Amino acid sequence: MPVTARSTDTRRSILDAARRITAHKDHSAVGITEVLAEAGVPEGSFHHHFPSKDAFGEALPRGHFDEYASGTDRVLAQPDEPAAERLTAYWRQWRQWRQTQGVDECQGKRPTVKLGAEAADLSEAMRLALKEGTDAIVDRIERTITSGLADGSIAVGGDPRGTAQTLYEMRLGASVMTKIHRSPAPLDTATAVTRRLLHP
Repeated sequence: MPVTARSTDTRRSILDAARRITAHKDHSAVGITEVLAEAGVPEGSFHHHFPSKDAFGEALPRGHFDEYASGTDRVLAQPDEPAAERLTAYWRQWRQWRQTQGVDECQGKRPTVKLGAEAADLSEAMRLALKEGTDAIVDRIERTITSGLADGSIAVGGDPRGTAQTLYEMRLGASVMTKIHRSPAPLDTATAVTRRLLHP
């Protein structure tokens, strides 16, 4: 099927509907018919946009990370600001977004934790999409840390890659605890630890 603006919009509508539904249901419990009904798309058109349910499942995290990476770049790719300020703005945006959207909605908008815990065991394609997406975010954090070492705004005790991986994984863990406690306090703790790691 040729890619047109209309087909792209329909594909996006299907994925957006799936994200809304999976925010409150397990991925494995979500049926294609339910998603298409939510999107207002005829059932017969599904395979025009996704060759299989696995391909559809893989597209969910890929779409999320494409959007998330664009937002991350807007914060981290500011060459006129010291790297430490860019990273601080990134962590602040993460926390503020959760405060304004609420914990439940966050899981729908940022499905890394939710899908990672469930779908990584169900679909190898989804696992790889999640891995590639999280690696891409860690890459951006690593580049910012390296930039901070060069401009003098950051000092780390370990290598930039390991530090970036630790910081991102700590935020994901804090996100789980935020969900459990229904409080942003775990993210505040992660922020305090982040400051110590970047300015030993």
